[in-house]
Amino acid sequence: MFQEFLKKCQIEDDVIAVGVSGGADSLALVLMMNEELKPLGKKIIALTVNHGLREEAGDEACYVAEVMSRYDIEHHTLVWEGQKPVSGIEESARIARYNLLTEWCNKNGVKTLAVAHHIMDQAETFFMRLERGSGLVGLCGIMPVSQMNGLTILRPLLYHYPDEMKSYLKSKNIEWVEDPSNQSDTFLRVRVRKFMPVLQEMLGIDAGRIANTMLTLSRTKSYMEEQTAKFIKNHVRYWNNAGVSFSFKTFKEQHEEMCYRVLSTLIKEIGNNVYTSRSEDLQRLCNHILYQNASTKPFKGATLGNCEVFIFQGKIWIVPELKGQVNLSKKDWELFVTDNSQYAKVKLPYKLKQSLYKCS
Repeated sequence: MFQEFLKKCQIEDDVIAVGVSGGADSLALVLMMNEELKPLGKKIIALTVNHGLREEAGDEACYVAEVMSRYDIEHHTLVWEGQKPVSGIEESARIARYNLLTEWCNKNGVKTLAVAHHIMDQAETFFMRLERGSGLVGLCGIMPVSQMNGLTILRPLLYHYPDEMKSYLKSKNIEWVEDPSNQSDTFLRVRVRKFMPVLQEMLGIDAGRIANTMLTLSRTKSYMEEQTAKFIKNHVRYWNNAGVSFSFKTFKEQHEEMCYRVLSTLIKEIGNNVYTSRSEDLQRLCNHILYQNASTKPFKGATLGNCEVFIFQGKIWIVPELKGQVNLSKKDWELFVTDNSQYAKVKLPYKLKQSLYKCS
């Protein structure tokens, strides 16, 4: 199973890290991958994050280490240090977890990280994003392969049911950890999880049907990404790492969906964001730019996703939001142009000058 998955994803790495919490899904994933891939010369490394949010967390990490030792799998526990947030704990913990995992991998030359998302996680994600008003990209859900912090993230179990992992562990007489937060209605994901059986009973809509719908949406998403990439390649000018610009006229001639996707893609990139901005925020910005006329206020600029978006000299500009970090004088710019003569005769907006100066 895993050999075919790696081949399909064009992964040839000899070392693969696996995030292991001690829950049934991740514990089964690391053991199954080791069982299948170790005879093929692959090395599996288990990484456990101790968030320090529960008293039992340390003992659970030790339990994972003991199981990994039993199967001769290299294991490391990564600890989330520092003060913990009082609100948005679930999201903050998720971000911290991935930061710790990817940081360890980058420091140790590991390029691929596998995590144990399964088909129920996929279905739950669909409804969570629906609740947030996500567009096409969000409703496509979790991808089997993605990139994060310079790493390839694999999800080999994405279309498998969690009972499969529990059955595997039972066959090996291996216990797993049950996180009490998985029963807390405080978290949206838990409330969605409890809703799923009701949905199936009332309408016959199960996780498999939802996942198939998400696959259908993904094909549309793939096509739109190709078209967006073509527009960016043909029409967008990159000013080093300082920002981008493109013709307002050419932009306005595109279909509204293409305009939305170009903005979404570039704001994510220039703002150095993990995720795209919220759908309704992007749509509002897109409408503001496209549909300005005599009866509405002209578009003077907006901020979104750590970016500033504005029009100057017939072009739309997207630059990182500096928030007063750079005070650029005329003399500073003249000195900068002395060393960067390519900008000497180009009429540039002040905000891009700031960004170029900061990046130099």
